[in-house]
Amino acid sequence: MSKTRAGVLAVLIGMAAIGALHHAETTGTRAGGQAAERPGHQAGRSATSTTGRAAGARTGRRGNPASGRRADREVTPIVIAHRGASAFRPEHTLLSYRVAISMGADFIEPDLVSTKDHVLVARHENELSATTDVEKHPEFASRRTTKLVNGARRTGWFTEDFTLAELRTLRARERYARQRQDNTAYDGKARIPTLDEIVLLAQKHGVGVYAETKFPTYFASIGLPLEKPLLETFKRYGWEDENDPVFIQSFEPGNLGRLRPLTRIRLIQFVAATGAPYDLVRAGDPRTYDDMVTPKGLARIAEYADGIGVVTKRIGPGETGGIDGRRISPAALVGNAHREGLLVHATTVRRLDARLRAERRGRDTDRVTEQVRTWLRHLYRLKVDGVIADDPGLARAVRESLRHGD
Repeated sequence: MSKTRAGVLAVLIGMAAIGALHHAETTGTRAGGQAAERPGHQAGRSATSTTGRAAGARTGRRGNPASGRRADREVTPIVIAHRGASAFRPEHTLLSYRVAISMGADFIEPDLVSTKDHVLVARHENELSATTDVEKHPEFASRRTTKLVNGARRTGWFTEDFTLAELRTLRARERYARQRQDNTAYDGKARIPTLDEIVLLAQKHGVGVYAETKFPTYFASIGLPLEKPLLETFKRYGWEDENDPVFIQSFEPGNLGRLRPLTRIRLIQFVAATGAPYDLVRAGDPRTYDDMVTPKGLARIAEYADGIGVVTKRIGPGETGGIDGRRISPAALVGNAHREGLLVHATTVRRLDARLRAERRGRDTDRVTEQVRTWLRHLYRLKVDGVIADDPGLARAVRESLRHGD
């Protein structure tokens, strides 16, 4: 074993022990070096067994290095920590990412927006009031404004109106304070992290980064396009091709289309439950997300992307995705995508959603964990290539139990 791998292994074993202190029973997190056994990870790189692709192959359709590269053999799906371990720490903080790593996540997922000085930082949206203490800063009161972002009117404080130095004075807080009361204990303890910090953290612990570009059309329209700083950051840390532990995801096909000729990094087209990508709507293109999940739509995605991220409303238990009233079963959707050489990642399995469903129906919220387990088992049995979850410990535990025939 190389010194680098030995060092990473030691760090991960230590982090896994820490993870055992965080919901060891309720999340299924296992002590004893679990994090060091992530599928497809070596020190700073991912092996092809994670995705079932042949190393370095560039076969398939022109413009899509992924098409045709998904192997016929069984693959181990990756666990992607949604905004970090956001079920247990305020989202998009280094606190949340560290706990996700300790719980055994293979990838941590930052949503990326830009600052005024064109630095990429992790926030789910560019408006700051829902997840930071910006309202408590009188020096920024005059920056509260209303903007039209991807066709929606939003009022508040926006990352693009702050330099990184100014954002550093803010502190993160829990978005869902009532539903995630334990998380509020960490309000005010973390800053907004930069993409650089997130990549450094990931490489230190031998995990990958699953980055989402947020509102790329909007940011390009105000002179802060996301593509260049994104690729420059990954290149700075040696991540440039499909064998590196990094994905770039987007709801906007135009964003991915611009990235495709610039990088060999794997690209993921997200497919929402309803509606259409904003950039297509803006351009007058009639295609919808329903169109994207048809065989023809998947073939088109395969021309520029390596996979799809499908919302659980389309492939969850009892759910269908479709167009014009025609039903597309979850199994058919996943199978059709795989036939086009596309990876399929399911997004997002949330403890929060299960709790809210139970509350609405007057049911026992103590059964939330078992409900989430049921969803995860369903998705893994569909042969998805990855699951995005706010409880990566539980997602990992269910995956491992199925692998061992439990």
